[in-house]
Amino acid sequence: MKVSVVAVGRPGKLLGSAIAEYERRAARYWNFEAVEVREEKAARRTPEDVRRAETSRLLERVPAHVELVPLTRSGERWSSAELARYLGELTLRARTGVAFLIGGARGLSGEALERADRLLALSAFTLPHELARLVLAEQLYRAGTIVRREPYHKASE
Repeated sequence: MKVSVVAVGRPGKLLGSAIAEYERRAARYWNFEAVEVREEKAARRTPEDVRRAETSRLLERVPAHVELVPLTRSGERWSSAELARYLGELTLRARTGVAFLIGGARGLSGEALERADRLLALSAFTLPHELARLVLAEQLYRAGTIVRREPYHKASE
């Protein structure tokens, strides 16, 4: 099963190496792909115009026939074990894959939320999109270790 993270922008120096490390680790467990789309220039554009333009670019890069899971504060709050169960179930149901969407600084437009199969919240906090990508990458790696019953995940969920 393919797991895609489709995100606005490229990681900067501060978090870039950590993101790359956890995405590399996640790729041990999943057919993993990270896709980055261009950030919209906000000069003289409304926040909604920025959201629409970036969301359009994100959705263009989502593979066909995959579950769409945008990250948003209003989404479901899963534990690490629940994410692992979700990914494991998709694999058992022979789903083509899943694409997690991470919007830019202005978030995602309603189009992504309307097309979503599930909505996922990493936190009730508003997170910078690079930090959200890092947290998601680590959780995808952790989910892989949970599914394979490897010792990385130490919580008693």
